[in-house]
Amino acid sequence: MARSKFLAIALIVIGVTAGIGFALMTRQQQAPRATAPTAIEPAAGEFLPTIQTPAAAPRPAPEGMAWIPGGEFSMGAADPLGKDANVVGMQATEDSRPIHRIYVDGFWMDQTEVTNRQFAQFVKATGYVTVAERAPTAEEFPDAPPENLVAGSVVFSPPDHEVPLDTHYRWWSYVPGANWRHPAGPDSNLDGRDNYPVVHIAYQDAEAYAKWAGKRLPTEAEWEFAARGGLSGALYAWGNEFLVDGRFMANTHQGHFPNEDTHADAHDGIAPVAQFPANGYGLHDVAGNIWEWTSDWYRPDYYAGLAAGGVARNPRGPESSFDPGEPGVAKRVHRGGSFLCTEQYCSRYMVGTRGKGEPSTGTNHLGIRLVKDAP
Repeated sequence: MARSKFLAIALIVIGVTAGIGFALMTRQQQAPRATAPTAIEPAAGEFLPTIQTPAAAPRPAPEGMAWIPGGEFSMGAADPLGKDANVVGMQATEDSRPIHRIYVDGFWMDQTEVTNRQFAQFVKATGYVTVAERAPTAEEFPDAPPENLVAGSVVFSPPDHEVPLDTHYRWWSYVPGANWRHPAGPDSNLDGRDNYPVVHIAYQDAEAYAKWAGKRLPTEAEWEFAARGGLSGALYAWGNEFLVDGRFMANTHQGHFPNEDTHADAHDGIAPVAQFPANGYGLHDVAGNIWEWTSDWYRPDYYAGLAAGGVARNPRGPESSFDPGEPGVAKRVHRGGSFLCTEQYCSRYMVGTRGKGEPSTGTNHLGIRLVKDAP
């Protein structure tokens, strides 16, 4: 599997910041300093009630998994502030519309993101080496000097001052030696982080772990049905208020992005799993903390096709990927947002919104949560 296109820049000159083509990193203007979002009601008439399948959960329950009952729901996101709103990050993107009806069968889903402890068990049992631990090759990057073909991954590197939000090169760096064992680079480690979500996971790594665990990656439709927790039309996995009784419900960025995080939610960067309340189906951290891979290819027009066909049953995503921003780069859908999401720049902790990423690239805010089919 070829490495991501954006790494080529960093491999030509190690030490320059490397870009990431995710949807959450494409905003083109500086946003004003902002506080936590206030309650916003979803647009009337666009969402219909969720109809859950009444069948009881199969038994026994797999360890650490919650039963997602399946059923019919409205998938997608309304634009909470209107297309002309001036708060850049709080606008749902066009690729999350139109809202459309989906039916999914019931399934089991991990209550938390896969942790370092769990991934270490997999590596110990199989000897697996992740994509980030493998050195890029001259065949992949013919213009890179041989001495720069070193294994590594992409790490959030905040500047020490305010910067325009016109390019993500300003706060992402390709760091030699960064991988799941060393999430911030070679001088970091996993001491005391067994219960943190594993990161720097490329799609190939996610599939390998899933196969070993006897599970699979969720489809995008399964992921959103589960993340909504039975709610219909809510902005977030817990409702329409970003703060509930003054409490944070997810690990996101507070302060001015990207240079200042006040840690008002009590977490500096990634948090251990299950530090915030579960949603209606017993799932933790479906908003914020880290992005999660789904199995779907990304296309911005995919929802329009689904909406035109009535209720879609168990959709598996488009047959191929297309991103008009990078037409030659295939991408998979990410969901959930991360500890870096903020209304100033990336609001994709909103449950109906989407992210995207090149399959052979992991970062220090991207991991996995798996599902298992009912017997």
